[in-house]
Amino acid sequence: MKNVAFYTLGCKVNQYETEAISELFEDEGYCIVPYSDKADIYIINTCSVTAMSDRKSRQMIRRAKKTNPDAVIAVMGCYSQTAPDEILDIDGVNLVLGTKDRASVLRLTKKLTASDKVNAVTSVKDNHTFEALNVRRCLDHTRAYIKIQDGCSQFCSYCIIPYARGPIRSRREEDIIAEAQKLANAGFKEIILTGIHAASYGKDLGSTSLGRLINRIDSCEGIRRIRLSSIEPMTLDNEFIKSIRGAKKLCPHFHISLQSGCDATLKRMNRKYTAADFAAIVDGLRKAFTDCAITTDIMVGFAGETDAEFAETFSFVENLGFAEAHVFQYSPRRGTPAAKFKDQVSPEIKEARSKAIIKLTDLTRNEFLERHIGKTMEILFETRASDGMFEGKTTNYINVHAPSDTDISGKFLQARLLRHENGIMYGEII
Repeated sequence: MKNVAFYTLGCKVNQYETEAISELFEDEGYCIVPYSDKADIYIINTCSVTAMSDRKSRQMIRRAKKTNPDAVIAVMGCYSQTAPDEILDIDGVNLVLGTKDRASVLRLTKKLTASDKVNAVTSVKDNHTFEALNVRRCLDHTRAYIKIQDGCSQFCSYCIIPYARGPIRSRREEDIIAEAQKLANAGFKEIILTGIHAASYGKDLGSTSLGRLINRIDSCEGIRRIRLSSIEPMTLDNEFIKSIRGAKKLCPHFHISLQSGCDATLKRMNRKYTAADFAAIVDGLRKAFTDCAITTDIMVGFAGETDAEFAETFSFVENLGFAEAHVFQYSPRRGTPAAKFKDQVSPEIKEARSKAIIKLTDLTRNEFLERHIGKTMEILFETRASDGMFEGKTTNYINVHAPSDTDISGKFLQARLLRHENGIMYGEII
């Protein structure tokens, strides 16, 4: 029996795809081992959102070569799609696949030796077919991801993803419903809908939409919660909010990518909304969903971002009061329009702005958590945390730790929220 090890960088879509491919190998009799172990085959699923993602991908390739110099190393994903020759030049890489025909990695690696060099990357520019990769299980035994679409046609000026993933392709609605029901039957309590640009689901099909899909999954027996992964703001208009408001299982947690709170910056980014549009969407969601949590992504140091523009973003973020935020520094991506923009911001300024926004969003997060102290809420407990307590999440994505003498993994229990520290809420089961 041959051993195969996987390493995944980047988003939940990548994690879903790695899990699906690992199941293909397992079905063929391969033994899945930890990435730190000696394996016959190493498969690295790469990300290319930032320069750091590329660097991390190269590090993991070299680590595999060091662990077993005789192993076959296959590299796939977004970084592979955009820079296949660069990756194939790395010592030890035998196969490069992109973001298309990923299931072929099983067939191709069977034929390779540690001395082979194969570039199997093909263009995704005109790819309009959703590649089905099904998952029967998840490493997280209470929450399961379902990939509902692939690709992005937004072409934000800073983003490499449309070039790495190709245009939007939606998965057939019936296939999604079937997978959701299978996962529910397997005991998963929470379904998370994910995609490269999940907000665009159904636009290429014409016969469905994200709102319709949510309501259909809401009727699936056995599912207790439906959660959306990151979603673009302009999907969440009044009509969409009205269409999903009646979905009883939909979690009141919306991760909406802001990127900037300054209109001038948003325009250079080629984002399709203004700060006022974003604020109106957040207001609509908070009115429609009780205890709604709004989380976001914020980019600092975008090309040409002045002190005044950053101040606008800072003020906007302060006023909206996000429950949590992922703050990251702009990283020029080769092949994108923004990489050629003048007035690139210095690393020192990016770092200072990042620290300022992180400090601010830590405060708004704490304010959000403070409002929940003393409340009794339903928690889906997932696993035992490093502090010995069990951890789980509320519907609005508050991370809760609570003590228990018995294993409560996978159970829905009521807990009173008592205090918070470093973004974690501590409670007691009642």
